[in-house]
Amino acid sequence: MRWPVDRSTIIGIIVAIGGILLGLLLEGGKIAQILQPTAALIVFGGTLGAVLVQYPLPVVITAMRRLRSVFLEPELCPSTIVEQLTSLALRARREGIIALDEELTNVSDDFTRKAVMLAVDGSEPSELRSIMHFEMQAREERDEEIARVYESAGGFSPTIGIIGAVLGLIQVMQHLDNIDEVGRGIAVAFVATIYGVGAANLVFLPVAGKLRARARNEQIMREMALEGAVSILEGMNPRILETKLNGYIVPSQPKTHGKSAKVHA
Repeated sequence: MRWPVDRSTIIGIIVAIGGILLGLLLEGGKIAQILQPTAALIVFGGTLGAVLVQYPLPVVITAMRRLRSVFLEPELCPSTIVEQLTSLALRARREGIIALDEELTNVSDDFTRKAVMLAVDGSEPSELRSIMHFEMQAREERDEEIARVYESAGGFSPTIGIIGAVLGLIQVMQHLDNIDEVGRGIAVAFVATIYGVGAANLVFLPVAGKLRARARNEQIMREMALEGAVSILEGMNPRILETKLNGYIVPSQPKTHGKSAKVHA
């Protein structure tokens, strides 16, 4: 399934970087002045190294892979979960909860599928909640750790940028006899600081915030799935279940319509 692009992220990047570059150009500067491979190597290499010291390699690799989700809208939305659970509740009401065993392969979300499977297997509501709450907590901790990786990178990069600037100034001090070289060298040295502060505030910290927002939305959908599975197990009326689950959806998100809206008890 193709994921749509997250317009908020794309527009934010364009506005942030475009505003900075436009300001530079309006002041008579040139983009080439801030394109310094050496400074980039110091800042990004040093930041990556510091993050690797703080976190295990598998966690850092997972965080890099998760970066893709910042630029794409989630594949699963709350309304889809409500529709699926309402449809399952309708069939369970008509044919019994055992009939849902045939529907499990059609459930797109693995957490929802597992919760419904436990309900079909005859778990008690309290037992079902206990098992799935444990999994929810484990997933929440993993998601938070991924966000902390980028948050740590946002803390390291400005300091690494200062280190790069100091290294550049050390080189400048060796050419004090040539004032032209001194001026150019100082300008280049401070590019590392720009990279460090810019990477922290335009990339690492915003990414950490976006990942936390994504994780929170996923956690809400898991709560919806768990509540829906327990309600199906307890034999709740499908229309009441739909209304109950729609309460989890914030006003800015579309509520269910279509199949689930046509459910009749």
